[in-house]
Amino acid sequence: MSHASRDGTADASFPRTSVAPADAVPGSPAGGTGRPGAALVTGASSGIGTAVARTLSAKGWRLVLNGRDAARLHRVAERAPASVFPADLTRPGAERQLTRFALEHVGRVDLLVAGAGVGWAGDFGAMPPSALEEVVEVDLLATLRLVRQLVPHMVEAGSGRVVLIGSVAGMVGVPGEAVYSAAKAALAVFADALRYELRGSGVAVSLVVPGVVDTPFFERRGVPYRRSWPGPVPPERVADAVWSAVSRGRDEVYVPGWLRLPVRVRGAAPALYRRLATVFG
Repeated sequence: MSHASRDGTADASFPRTSVAPADAVPGSPAGGTGRPGAALVTGASSGIGTAVARTLSAKGWRLVLNGRDAARLHRVAERAPASVFPADLTRPGAERQLTRFALEHVGRVDLLVAGAGVGWAGDFGAMPPSALEEVVEVDLLATLRLVRQLVPHMVEAGSGRVVLIGSVAGMVGVPGEAVYSAAKAALAVFADALRYELRGSGVAVSLVVPGVVDTPFFERRGVPYRRSWPGPVPPERVADAVWSAVSRGRDEVYVPGWLRLPVRVRGAAPALYRRLATVFG
């Protein structure tokens, strides 16, 4: 069954009969051989996306980079040789154009790292409608649309991996970031659901869950990060977590690892977690 896309074109649903090669590790590049393949990284013009691009380049991957800031994206590509496609993925049809560009330049996409994201801080009641829509569009809908374009090609190839950059805010909820938390929570559940759906296809899904990362994210959301603890981690640590997900086939990676603890408390004893969160923020 096919479904009409938002611009009226038809997109084929995921094939249900694809089987990975017997010697392949689900989500591994080049059909399970372990050789570096081709990766598409979004949000690559700064922060986590830039760090991921440099890490993958150092590992020998061929890259296609996407970001909204064309000048910064080209500077990143100079240090991590890559084809660049500057574009705002919230614009109608941008995900199809990016997918076509990537396939034309690298032949096939073995890895998608969806790192594009924006934030907004403040009380939900004071959030401008335009900011609400931007957060949901950039952090959730644009990523879903791009995944929807790329995954059928991975399934047809019998291998590939999608790495989604989530947030601890999507696992426990953060006051003053209600919409951002909601968008990242939706992304986390999407990762689980898609992983089940793609089982047996050779395509894997990973979720990388960072806490506070030292990037321009906080400046751009309009409110700097003021807590003394936990301290921000460098974006290179998140890039290392992405590489761990790719090279070790991990479904979920937290950065830093201790962030699993509050998430587990939240899952096992939500009332206790809420009391602790009220006391300790």
